[in-house]
Amino acid sequence: MLSLPPPVHDAEEVRQAADAILADPRYDVPPEPLPERILGWFAEQIGKVLGSVVGSGAGTVIAWAAVAAAIGLVVHLIVRHGRIGRIELPVRARASTMVELSRSPAEWRAEADALEAEGRWREGLRARYRGLIAELVGLGDLPDRAGRTAGEHVADVSRRRPAAAEPMAAATALFERAWYGGAATGPDEARRFRDLEAEVLAAPAPHPGDGHEPAGMVRA
Repeated sequence: MLSLPPPVHDAEEVRQAADAILADPRYDVPPEPLPERILGWFAEQIGKVLGSVVGSGAGTVIAWAAVAAAIGLVVHLIVRHGRIGRIELPVRARASTMVELSRSPAEWRAEADALEAEGRWREGLRARYRGLIAELVGLGDLPDRAGRTAGEHVADVSRRRPAAAEPMAAATALFERAWYGGAATGPDEARRFRDLEAEVLAAPAPHPGDGHEPAGMVRA
């Protein structure tokens, strides 16, 4: 029979070493959450009530009435003071409509055609919107600056071409629903955008001297 070697340390030394190890904060038992402590306290009090009155028919009725009242009080407090609210997610700031102004409207529309041919309708609609913005920059209706928001584009076009305000807002909303909102996008949306784009570009611009100034100059 296999025999074990004699222990090097006596039992008291082993116990002290174990106590020293377990005294480390890493081995502390985390405190019970407050809601659980409250419920535990209620359960304890209800148990005391039941233990003191159980034994007769009348006592049982009183005990169950006390239990029902305690439960009702807990529910009332939770609903009134401890209700669970919705988690508020951080609102993502509306991204700027970045447009590479070095690319021509024709280049953007060619990219849109290629994306749509691959069934990538959301990306295609974004390319069409960028093409429209590039076109309006070339016409002097928008400043020649990248990084502006879609809302700024709509405001500038509305000032420069009042007749284009409605179709420009509708085209922008169509783009934002698809790109930022994740709305379903397909051939119908692409066709609708092209129609709105045509309306924007066909809207008459005010004549010089009527009080409207161009929104910006175009880089050479």
